[in-house]
Amino acid sequence: MSEQFSTEISSRICNHMNEDHADAIVLYAQAFGGLADATAAQMLAIDAQGMDLKAQVNGEAVPVRIQFDHILANAEDAHYTLIDMVRTYATGTSNGAAAPRRAPKN
Repeated sequence: MSEQFSTEISSRICNHMNEDHADAIVLYAQAFGGLADATAAQMLAIDAQGMDLKAQVNGEAVPVRIQFDHILANAEDAHYTLIDMVRTYATGTSNGAAAPRRAPKN
């Protein structure tokens, strides 16, 4: 069962990603959101099922929803899933679906 992602958890994750990992957010939009021409992106929200981004494509803001391949159990699962998505893309194994799950620590 997934814990609910509160507004505070979503905001904390989004702020961290936007401030420290902007390049990864662009990659998510390109590789998992189908926006190969995205030049910038911002994470707007994250929940147990997916994340909402706003990507810049040809000078326009384009909203994109990326579904995860599993329901996130908690914020730690979100952390590992987001890292795995980058690794999946970097190894060339991305098929447009979010990365395989790494089990969170209990």
